Amino acid sequence: MPLTRRDFAKRSALAGAGVALAGSAGVLATAPGALAADAARAADGGADGPGHPAGYGPLLPDPDGILALPAGFSYKIVTHSGVTTLDSGESTPSNHDGTGTFAGHRGTTLLVNNHELKGPRANWPHPVPLAEGLVYDPAAAGGCTVVEVAQDGTPVGEWVGIAGTSTNCAGGTTPWGTWLTCEETEDKAGEHGMTRDHGYVFEVDPHDRRAGRDPEPVKALGRYAHEAVVVDPRRGHLYLTEDAAGPNGLFYRWTPPQGFHHGRGRLRTLAGDAGVLQAFKCFDSGGRFVDDLSRATRPGTVYGVDWIDVPDRDARTTSVRKQFKDGEITRARKLEGLWWADGGAYVVSSYAREESPVRHDGQVWFYDPRRRTLTLKVLLGVNPDPGEDGAFDGPDNITVSPYGGLIIAEDGEGVQHLFGATEDGRTYPLARNELNIGTAGKPEYSEFTGPVFSPDGRTLFANIQEPGIMLAITGPWKRQPRRR
Repeated sequence: MPLTRRDFAKRSALAGAGVALAGSAGVLATAPGALAADAARAADGGADGPGHPAGYGPLLPDPDGILALPAGFSYKIVTHSGVTTLDSGESTPSNHDGTGTFAGHRGTTLLVNNHELKGPRANWPHPVPLAEGLVYDPAAAGGCTVVEVAQDGTPVGEWVGIAGTSTNCAGGTTPWGTWLTCEETEDKAGEHGMTRDHGYVFEVDPHDRRAGRDPEPVKALGRYAHEAVVVDPRRGHLYLTEDAAGPNGLFYRWTPPQGFHHGRGRLRTLAGDAGVLQAFKCFDSGGRFVDDLSRATRPGTVYGVDWIDVPDRDARTTSVRKQFKDGEITRARKLEGLWWADGGAYVVSSYAREESPVRHDGQVWFYDPRRRTLTLKVLLGVNPDPGEDGAFDGPDNITVSPYGGLIIAEDGEGVQHLFGATEDGRTYPLARNELNIGTAGKPEYSEFTGPVFSPDGRTLFANIQEPGIMLAITGPWKRQPRRR
C-alpha cells in the first residue's frame, strides 16, 4: 500500500532527528574539513574535554608498508593472494571483496570472502579454483573462499565455498548463518567467454561444504549488477543494492511468497518468479517525487519510500534498471554497501558525478522499514584533493561497529582508509593502506573492502582488494564517546 502524504508527514516528523546509530540518536555528517576540525579540537582539549577525541589517535606509518594504524593497534595477514595457499595447495584467489564472519568451532571464526574477478579465468593469474562439485560456470574466474582463523587471528585453513561465478563483489550474512554472495555483472551465456548467465545471488554455507554442491542462483532475487544484500529478520524481506550506471542503479526489496519460511538452503528451492521483487520510489515531505538520491544535500533529509514491481526480474531482453520510465522509480549512483542494524538497513551511495543531478563524494542512508522512510545519515562533500591524506571519499562496504557508529571502507581516489563515523557526526581514521601498487612517481593504493568484526567483537577483519590481502586488526577498542 503506498504511503499517503499525511502518513509521511507524521513519520518524517518522528524520523527527522535521525535514526539511531547503535542505540543513539543523532545525524552523521562529514565533509572534507571534518577530519581536520576534529584533529584541531582534540589538540586543544576540544568540545569533548581532555582525553575525549573521536577515534584512536593519529595513524602511525607501517615499517612493512602495508597498514598504518593508531598506537596500540596491530594486524596479522590472514590470506595473501599469490603467497598463501588453500588447503588444496592452490593459491589464495585475488581481488578480495565483501566478507562475512561466523562463529566456528572451539572459538574460531569462519569468514566467507568474495573474490571480485570478472570474465574468463584466463584473464587472472589467481582465479578461484574449480573445486569439484562447487562450480556454477567453469568459464568464470570468481567465487568465494571460506577462511578459518583462530581467536588471535592466526589462519587455520582456507577452502573454496563456490566457484565459477563472476565479479563477486559484496553480499551479506543471513540470520540463519549463511552468506549471500552477489555477482556485479549482467553477462549472459556467450558474452565475455561465459557459458551460463550471470548477475545473480548465490548462497554459501560456511559450516557445511556439502550444502554448496551443484550451485544454482537464487533467481527470485533478480539478475542485475548486484552489490550487496541484507535480510530483515522480522519481516523476511531482502534488500539489495545495484552498482550500475547509464542509467543509475536502483535499491530493491524482495518480499517472500506467502507461507515461505527462511532457513539454510531454502532460497535456492524457490522458483525464479517466487515472491515479489520491487524497486524503490522516493518522495519528499511535500509529496514531490525524487528522481535521484543525490538531490539530498543536507544530512537529516528524510524521504518517504514506495515500492514498484519489477516487470522482468530475469532481464531477458532489457536490464532491470532500464525497464522503468522516468518518474517511476528513484535512482542513485553506485549503490554499494548494506548493513542491517537498529531495525533497518544502512545503504551506501559511493559518489555522484556528471551522471547524477548533484555531485557528492558519498552518502550513507538509513532505511526504516517500519516507517518506510529513508534518512540521510552521512554526506561527504566533494574531496578537492584526494591525493592528500585527511579527507575521505568514496564509501563502499560498511559495517556497524559494536563500539558505536560505523566503520566504512574507502574506495575513492588517492589515499585509501578505513574510517569511522561516530554517533554524533564526527569522523576519524582507523587505518590507511600503505601498499603502493603503482610507482614511486605515480603511487596507487587499492581500495579497502569487507570490513567486519569477529562475532566476539575483538577483531576487525578487512581486505586490501589488490592484490588481495585479508587482515585481522586488533587493539584497544573502546566505546566512541559523544559530545556533551
